[in-house]
Amino acid sequence: MNIVLDTNVLIAAFIARQGVCSAVLEWCVRHHQLVTSEKVLSEFSEILARKFHYGIEEALQVAALLRSNMRIVKPTDLVSVCRDPDDNVIISTALAGDADLIITGDADLFTLKHYENVRILTPREFLDLDTPHAGQ
Repeated sequence: MNIVLDTNVLIAAFIARQGVCSAVLEWCVRHHQLVTSEKVLSEFSEILARKFHYGIEEALQVAALLRSNMRIVKPTDLVSVCRDPDDNVIISTALAGDADLIITGDADLFTLKHYENVRILTPREFLDLDTPHAGQ
């Protein structure tokens, strides 16, 4: 399955280093094809540096680690369906990467539930649906 992880899921996975978002990232790296764009990785690095006080070099190294485990796509047509332009980038990345799923913690994006053929789930919903023994 082709999956796009929203920036908030990626941030939570690296900041918490355990928990639901970390489990989602690890599971997806092992069992699915992660799809992203340079815009998403740029936003990720910028947030790590600005909000979480990572040095810029460290933030770029973390983004490089992600890049090495993801297929990078270049959205050519940005959709305009969300209030937040960053959410439009996530949807456009999913469409460009022929993604089956977006995993997000963003309530605005999550309220869509789907866009075209792309389902939108929370990290917990994804784990409950996709991983064995998730509910135990």
